[in-house]
Amino acid sequence: MKYLHSFLLSILFFSAVCANAQTTLQKVKQFCKANEHVMIREYIQFVSIPNVAADSANIPLNAAFIVQMMKQRGIEAGLLDGTTTGVNPAVYGEIKVPGATKTIAYYAHYDGQPVNPKQWAAGLEPFKPVFITAPLEQGGSIVSYKDGDSINAGWRLSGRGSADDKAGVMVILNAYDALVKSNIKLTQNIKFFFEGEEEVGSLHLNEIFAQNKDRLAADLWVIADGPRHVSGKKLVVFGVRGDTHMDLTVYGPKRPLHSGNYGNWAPNPAMMLVQLLAGMKDEKGNVLIKGFYDDVVPLTAEEKQAIAKVPNIEETLKKELGIAQPDGDGKPFLELLLQPTLNINGIQSANTGKLAANIIPVIATATLDLRLVPGNVAERQAQKVKDYITSKGYHIIDQEPTDAERAQFSKLIKITNGGDGYNAQRTPMNLPAAQGVIKAVQSTVDYPVILLPSSGGSLPLYLFEKQLGAKVISIPVVNYDNNQHAENENVKISFLYEGIETLAAVMSMPF
Repeated sequence: MKYLHSFLLSILFFSAVCANAQTTLQKVKQFCKANEHVMIREYIQFVSIPNVAADSANIPLNAAFIVQMMKQRGIEAGLLDGTTTGVNPAVYGEIKVPGATKTIAYYAHYDGQPVNPKQWAAGLEPFKPVFITAPLEQGGSIVSYKDGDSINAGWRLSGRGSADDKAGVMVILNAYDALVKSNIKLTQNIKFFFEGEEEVGSLHLNEIFAQNKDRLAADLWVIADGPRHVSGKKLVVFGVRGDTHMDLTVYGPKRPLHSGNYGNWAPNPAMMLVQLLAGMKDEKGNVLIKGFYDDVVPLTAEEKQAIAKVPNIEETLKKELGIAQPDGDGKPFLELLLQPTLNINGIQSANTGKLAANIIPVIATATLDLRLVPGNVAERQAQKVKDYITSKGYHIIDQEPTDAERAQFSKLIKITNGGDGYNAQRTPMNLPAAQGVIKAVQSTVDYPVILLPSSGGSLPLYLFEKQLGAKVISIPVVNYDNNQHAENENVKISFLYEGIETLAAVMSMPF
């Protein structure tokens, strides 16, 4: 009996040692497994709330839901506004850790892009999330799921905002929850900031920052937004492009004209606009506008080395997207992501297909999207485009043309939004805080984490530097093929769990 007692004590001691020896990663994995139904049920409820940024009725419901999520996790939460009333609020919370001397703020946004339900695949609706085995356009199917059924981590959850960027809110809050409920020591004070206007250009973020500088002060900001690498590997990203838009309207006759009776005589605004746009780029995708690339800040040696280590995925993308020859005149994919762009988001004039009529239309419109890199200034880059348009004989206006203007100018173009937007941002890769984040993310995987000087997408991160004096690093968490901003948006469940693991590692890293 004495020996049995000793043996049992040894077993108990060994079990206790093993439990204490568990890594943070192992504990977080166990948390996700044990709580997956609770987390996913909550996330389905969250994604079910319409979140189009301009939806003034539903945006407050999203903010209220996040506040509830935070309070359930013991986080004191509230809303932050700027000086303008009636704007989409930011959700804020804070945790002070005894003995911590540093603070990291965690950011995601809860608003989403506009959506056309008719463009979604049969059986999918933007705000009625369902599980799918794979993208439906790739042969996937909708899962017949009841609450409480086993969840396959390989499934995806469809719905607007499921990837961009309610996923960021989900992984941040559940990473904190996993650490607290797994009794893992927090090493830093934590601030939470969830924005509601990112998809419309963060129009009032500057105000919110200016009104709450002390409250939002932090040693580092971590951004949970965007997709991981095409290979599926985890990323740490040190910058973003800036962004600005220009809406163009070219004018023809004051009323639609019969194309036979007036063709060859009445100027056609659709033809004028496409000719104007076509002259902005050559056949290889290079922008021909004077000075478009002149003010780009060159990459540092360290940034060039990081790019050289990134796996090449161009052949994969070409096959998946059905592209025989990419733009860029043979330049590498990543090199092109670190250059400014000029993109046509959309172009319209009269009707096509079965609704087409033999007319000369009255107007033609297009929206240009200019992505910016360090060195570019939004207003200056837009001005280069305006100077080009002027050089082609156009008279620029910012309102509907008067009869006097129509009589005086043969080429009239209305330009709005030109210069609105924000500049690019980039954080040095050799900062001590950056090295700590890299090590934390690396601790969650057995392959080298990919480091990128900048993502191809845009966020107003320059405001974090300008208003808060903050350093900013992004940790993308979702699958690259998530259809963000488009129909059939989705997020892979395993990427949500891995995102929780990643953010938990950063929250508990030495800092």
